[in-house]
Amino acid sequence: MILPQGMQIIAPVPSEFTQILTAEALELLVKLHRKFEERRQLLLVLRKQRAQRLDAGERPDFLPETKFIRDSEWQINAIPAALQCRRVEITGPVEAKMIINAFNSGADSYMTDFEDSNSPSWSNQIQGQLNLKAAVRRNLTLEQKGKTYRLNEKIATLQVRPRGWHLDEKHVWVDGQRISGGLFDFALFMFHNAKEQIAQGAGPYFYLPKLESHLEARLWNDIFVMTQEELGLPRGTIKATVLIETILAAFEMEEILYELREHSAGLNAGRWDYIFSCIKKFKLDKNFCLADRATVTMTAPFMRNYALLLLKTCHKRGAPAIGGMSAFIPIKNDPEKNAIAMAGVIADKKRDATDGYDGGWVAHPGLVEVCMKEFVEVLGEKPNQLTKQKPEVNVGAGDLLNFQPETPITETGLRMNINVGIHYLGAWLAGNGCVPIHNLMEDAATAEISRSQVWQWIRSPKGVLQDGRKVTADLVNTLVPEELAKIKAKGLEGKFDRAAEIFIKMSTQEVFEEFLTLPLYEEIE
Repeated sequence: MILPQGMQIIAPVPSEFTQILTAEALELLVKLHRKFEERRQLLLVLRKQRAQRLDAGERPDFLPETKFIRDSEWQINAIPAALQCRRVEITGPVEAKMIINAFNSGADSYMTDFEDSNSPSWSNQIQGQLNLKAAVRRNLTLEQKGKTYRLNEKIATLQVRPRGWHLDEKHVWVDGQRISGGLFDFALFMFHNAKEQIAQGAGPYFYLPKLESHLEARLWNDIFVMTQEELGLPRGTIKATVLIETILAAFEMEEILYELREHSAGLNAGRWDYIFSCIKKFKLDKNFCLADRATVTMTAPFMRNYALLLLKTCHKRGAPAIGGMSAFIPIKNDPEKNAIAMAGVIADKKRDATDGYDGGWVAHPGLVEVCMKEFVEVLGEKPNQLTKQKPEVNVGAGDLLNFQPETPITETGLRMNINVGIHYLGAWLAGNGCVPIHNLMEDAATAEISRSQVWQWIRSPKGVLQDGRKVTADLVNTLVPEELAKIKAKGLEGKFDRAAEIFIKMSTQEVFEEFLTLPLYEEIE
């Protein structure tokens, strides 16, 4: 294959991969990289500087310099017909069986994921592009264990989540530097599928992860504008939903919608990464300490306030508001436990629908019907609740920073963090980023909560177990072998010994690693 001038691919390129890595697609990628990489790097520097100020005690607030945006009258551009109804959205990685099952699940929308539920090996990224190219053209099939998987006549509307700004694509270099992983995922998908999707009556729709500011949203918007020009598409063809999954983005929701207003498809309450972001940003605050992960639900004060502010912000600006993930998966061998889990899912979706959300996320096809029922009961025949305004909601900075509950912190919760962290990391290193653990579908976000919470408990004076013991590095080192043995006893596939080493290092070392996927990425092919 002939590469554009200045590009290197440091990975095997079997013949089928050349269907994605075409000269024209790579030329688009090079143009986008050269135009925008300097800005991406600057924004990552700004992230680090902001993190240092928070470590030093600064408290976030709504930006005075963008008050005019929050105070003025404006709406995002019209939502296309294919994105009007999003009562249930299912998510999953770009693996063929999961793609087919998600499309066929009965959900209104399917967010296919190159990010948190995907281990970003070179093979996974390119095979994922091949799978989606085939799926968009309705010819993706899979033969597995004597069963044939193929797409139904009616399938969910596709939305694609590329990687976040912090992640590189280490296998592709331009002018001597790695390119952005998110730009790589986005540009290749756009080049091969946008026109086909438009011809089918939909369009290229995306989910944008891990944004921390409206300036990061502005970068995506400028990339959308240039990509549409390069591909000869009308401006505004691309639509993107932003995951509000960082505490800093929660203070800039209106500004993020404003920056993307001609390309916006709304906001999503990315709850798991949001909890992780809160721990990460306030990790050195002696007054900050969250209880066991299982107790930090959407009814916790800071989570409830964030969810209501997101809903009010979206509907004020004519934008869809999509609720967060139900990570439960059906428990087939235990009807009693399954009933308890389903009751939790129903309560979660009922609250979102009653509040006014336009839809919500699930991680398993078995939850689509349950989720759909709760939204249909509230919406009836209406596709969404955009007319449901929330004038009674008045959320200030202090409400977003009201971090409760602080107790209980238990040995069971500590062990659960260790177990989930090791189990997930081991599977991720072996190439699987979407892992069922203890009846929950775990992805990188929940692993991030696990290791960051342990790190913070060790350092916080409030990191004390219910029985009075302080959480320490020694205690973690004692518990890790026990939890590792439990995982290995299940006979699961994964690099669990290495995962245990990484978990101990990340949760006990003095320096807090910003994202666990950054050092882990260097260990996979």
